Amino acid sequence: MIKTRIAEELRFEINGHKIAAKCWGDCCAPPVLALHGWLDNAATFNRLAPQLQGVRLIALDLMGHGYSDHRPASMPYYIWDNVMDVLGVADQLGLERVSLIGHSMGASIATLVAGAFPERVAKLMLIEGIAPLVTDPDDTAEQMAVAIKKRIRMQGRVQKAYGDFESAVKARMNGRWPVDTAAAEWLVERGLEQRAGGYYWRSDANLMLPSVMRMSEDQVESFLRRVDAVTLLILGENGIPQSDRRISLLRNVRTERLAGGHHLHLEERAAGLIATLINEFNLV
Repeated sequence: MIKTRIAEELRFEINGHKIAAKCWGDCCAPPVLALHGWLDNAATFNRLAPQLQGVRLIALDLMGHGYSDHRPASMPYYIWDNVMDVLGVADQLGLERVSLIGHSMGASIATLVAGAFPERVAKLMLIEGIAPLVTDPDDTAEQMAVAIKKRIRMQGRVQKAYGDFESAVKARMNGRWPVDTAAAEWLVERGLEQRAGGYYWRSDANLMLPSVMRMSEDQVESFLRRVDAVTLLILGENGIPQSDRRISLLRNVRTERLAGGHHLHLEERAAGLIATLINEFNLV
């Protein structure tokens, strides 16, 4: 099993909020920011990070996840708000240009950063994701109504507790996108806290609410067209199908498909293959 005890913890103060990070590699190596998927945390890179060469991987806990702060209770979680957070971390690190690795939602955030600020992103490494979910313009009003109604229903709802750590691990292993025992333990260890009454997820329960607003496909495509960064896109054969049109809009993209599921970067064999691809990509 890959050892992860050499990892370090970092903390950033961005726009008055704490953003936590876990990092691996030589402090003098070129930094790469890593962005996890929805309801995951920085530990999602535990299996991949130790196999990367010549970089210092800094995996963020995105706002509302892991050890990072939650957004204000009255503020919905919009995916584009993460763009300012990522740029804030890059600024604190003194990086005029940065390379990004993203999985799933993290890949979508990385693309938004690279599209909005193409001069800031040198390389883009996307795993099982390209760009955000969208809503057809004709459905925007209904999307808002559904989201606000659910937000009202969720007010005051008591958070579910697990009786023990192992129960949470089992739940994570059997989630919509299953992971093995080691991966589940990593994610749960960083994502769980013990309080009176049992073990609770640290992640903000508001992350479970549907988005009040989403971009349209045309708006998402405007980001993809502006990406200048050379891009490596890694997809799992049993992962989430991605749009061929979206891929075609990335001007300088190399696409690789590997055996594995949506969390293939947490699968032992696939993680090694992904590391090899990324190590070769970063040498170019």
